[in-house]
Amino acid sequence: MKNYDIVIAGGGMVGASLALALAPLGLRTAIVEAVPREAGQQPSFDDRSTALSRSTQRMFEAMGIWDAVVAASTPITNIHVSDKGRFGFAHIDAHEQGVEALGYVVINRVLGRVLQDTLAAVPNLDSLCPASITAASPETGGVAVTLARDGKPEEVAGRLLVAADGANSAVREMVGIGVSQVAYEQRAIIGNLLPEMPMRNRAFERFTSDGPLAMLPVADGRAGFVWVVAERDAERILELDDEAFLARLQQTFGNRLGELTRVGKRSSYPLSLSKALRLTAPRTVLVGNSAHGLHPAAAQGFNLGLRDVAALCDCIADARDADPAAFDPGAPEQLARYAEWRRPDQQKLVRFTDGLVRLFGDTRPPIAALRGAGMLAFDLVPGVRKVFARHTMGLAGRLPRLSRGVPLA
Repeated sequence: MKNYDIVIAGGGMVGASLALALAPLGLRTAIVEAVPREAGQQPSFDDRSTALSRSTQRMFEAMGIWDAVVAASTPITNIHVSDKGRFGFAHIDAHEQGVEALGYVVINRVLGRVLQDTLAAVPNLDSLCPASITAASPETGGVAVTLARDGKPEEVAGRLLVAADGANSAVREMVGIGVSQVAYEQRAIIGNLLPEMPMRNRAFERFTSDGPLAMLPVADGRAGFVWVVAERDAERILELDDEAFLARLQQTFGNRLGELTRVGKRSSYPLSLSKALRLTAPRTVLVGNSAHGLHPAAAQGFNLGLRDVAALCDCIADARDADPAAFDPGAPEQLARYAEWRRPDQQKLVRFTDGLVRLFGDTRPPIAALRGAGMLAFDLVPGVRKVFARHTMGLAGRLPRLSRGVPLA
């Protein structure tokens, strides 16, 4: 049986980031991932776009990979928010906030390549892939993990098991942590297209009664879109030919970018809100979507997951530095500290994204009028944009070292 300090369930973007963030501590670490990165069905490293917040940028800087990430990313210097069919809009500008960019957009496949290439050089790290965890049970001083690998069972042991295996986390269920899930009855259609007018590093979010439509600047003058539609309409929209699909998308978005052309491959996924009832179990901790699955309305899911990673790394590093001889990464007091630290940030983002969806989905005239007035106030009242921008950039509240750009070691 192989023994590790930390076993990470899930080798997607959050799990890989955790393994890389822990590297300076020299711990024996294993990543267990069922689907190879190169496989077509690997959902974490596909052609979707991810918006990276300021706190994520600082974290990648501290981890030494930002130069490689930013070289393949597109900065966002302005965010424009509107409500279809209603007066008023809101905007946030990077110059006004005193930063070079509010965030960056990167293709998941590209970010995955940077993470995996960097992980290949990390000592004391085993990548167990393809393999899946079939059982996990805490024992005295550790946790026993059973894998299915090459069609055969395999046993490994760790002192801490980290569930980074997504919103439908199998590990979360194995260790007895319940989850609250609410289906939005919406589906996100994703892809990219070529707008007639240049994006100029602008991101757009247009809310409709069926859900928001986001346009993000990506490489080669293209725009990545995330179009949220009602579940009942999703298949019919996906089956439209390119010309009809673009016409429907244009009708929803408007003409701020001129004519929308040359749409690429489209895909979709259902949307739901999920919240783990606890963040820890004996010798086990949840990070990323296994702890919280958000609506993409505010583009905060991955960034929230990385703040989970940064806080967990802080707890582990502080415990090791305080008493190296007695260091135990899965000690109950450390897991309790992590849960206490992360709960407020997670709850705030869950309420915010869920509130956005429900507020802009409310078609009652008085509510719609209040939305318009609220967006005008957002643009006109001094200081409101600055507070809001700090939250969207991930810079509000108590931040771990990595989220402040400070290396662990």
